[in-house]
Amino acid sequence: MTKTIRAPYRRGRGRCALEYAVGDRIVYPLHGAGVIEGVEQRDVLGRTEEYYIVRLIVGDMRALIPVSRADAAGIRPVADRARIEQALLASREVVETHAGYGERFRANNAKLRAGDVEAVAEVVGTLSRRQRQRGLSAGEARLFEQAWQILLSEVALSARIPPDRADAFLRDSVG
Repeated sequence: MTKTIRAPYRRGRGRCALEYAVGDRIVYPLHGAGVIEGVEQRDVLGRTEEYYIVRLIVGDMRALIPVSRADAAGIRPVADRARIEQALLASREVVETHAGYGERFRANNAKLRAGDVEAVAEVVGTLSRRQRQRGLSAGEARLFEQAWQILLSEVALSARIPPDRADAFLRDSVG
């Protein structure tokens, strides 16, 4: 049985540390930015739990995130435009390490999992430069595409623009 709650969700004891409401714009690390459309109760394995229903901007997918594990999942509010622009500027100045493929891949993957806009912008910046200079391996190309989509979705929600305009903005910013 599912029950959808349309009013703003307020946390109680044992809930996540942050409070999100319907309509809040959030970032779900490794998936991208989206809007909370509701909070729903679902019975899973005999246990009733509440879930945020999040409509992700890129890919037009929906994600269910357990309210009790939102903090552990790394859910955070969308960064404002100034912070995103600052992150993109800082990503241009990051010096690439001369680490091998495996070490680079693990470091970039860890940055994506961290979920903060500065780390994602850094991955986009370094992999974009590497792609122009030397090309990317198949694994790095997938990681670059994932980072690009995450950053693109956050730019689109932050600036309240369609994803195609956010893509053009990123292409101009990253170079």
